[in-house]
Amino acid sequence: MWNTLDISTSALVAQRIRLHAITSNLANISTTRNEEGQPVPYQPRFVIFQTAEDIGPAEAPGVRVASVEVEEKEPLWKYQPGHPDAIREGPMAGYVAYPNINMMTEMTDALEAARAYEANLGAIEITKDLHHQTLRILA
Repeated sequence: MWNTLDISTSALVAQRIRLHAITSNLANISTTRNEEGQPVPYQPRFVIFQTAEDIGPAEAPGVRVASVEVEEKEPLWKYQPGHPDAIREGPMAGYVAYPNINMMTEMTDALEAARAYEANLGAIEITKDLHHQTLRILA
């Protein structure tokens, strides 16, 4: 039964990392500059999960985060000639590049990750109850 706790714990960690990436995307939905201060819009992150055979038994492996990737998307262009990050010359003069992040998609993903997190907490509680009942029977 301890493997069940390990499997659920691995899922909790994976969903926490996924929620972190989603909240980072939402927090940077209007970011038009990168860390160096250049006018480059934020690129959204997404998490890739992978089965973890070493966590649980072969018939029910755990999960781990394989990587957190940057999604290379074409930015959303908005005409704002007075913005400090607006392009000054050329055919795109006056346009500002914003991150191409869909708030509804991110919120839906966040809700799904939160529900998966809650489901794994429920599985941990059931496992703890089963351990408790087993010890009560044996005592």
